[in-house]
Amino acid sequence: MRADARKNRDHLLAVAGAVITEQGVDASLRDIARRADVGLATLLRHFPTREALLDALLRTSFDGLTARAGELEMSSSPTDALVSWVRDCVACAHEYRGVVALMTAAIEDSESALHASCVTMRAAGTRLLTRAQAAGAARTDIDGTDLFALIAALAWLGDQPSLAPRADHLFDVVASAILTSEGSGDAKTEHRSRARS
Repeated sequence: MRADARKNRDHLLAVAGAVITEQGVDASLRDIARRADVGLATLLRHFPTREALLDALLRTSFDGLTARAGELEMSSSPTDALVSWVRDCVACAHEYRGVVALMTAAIEDSESALHASCVTMRAAGTRLLTRAQAAGAARTDIDGTDLFALIAALAWLGDQPSLAPRADHLFDVVASAILTSEGSGDAKTEHRSRARS
């Protein structure tokens, strides 16, 4: 890709990210093009469909979460790694309103442009959960699909104006439900540490 084309594409992605953060994943493509000061045809030349645009925008975040899981696995205790990664996933999902439904659909649809990155991200979280379970730090009656569903639920809570003020408290409640009693204490300690920082 030529340097000017790359620059134009990056500009479109930056504007799309801002618009989708404000309006959610159903934001108008026409509005994105207008805000980027280009015609709709130019936007569609770079991203022929809404899903292609969302894939380009979200894949970097999803791939980053996959990489983050690997880093946490090497550098943190099983409990801290799992809780930190779940918190990062919730923050990512909350950044773009409506992305949870998109991610859930992409995991089920192998033809989706987002399928591979979503499945890989969920597998990375499953590894962290399995590691915590093997260490006796997480309950053993949940799997990666359950973990993903809990992340989706926590992200949804953050999108509800009346519930958003309770999001941190409810995160602790869910973390305590995932972890064994020893792990729950670690999760609360980590949450208090983050709140102070």
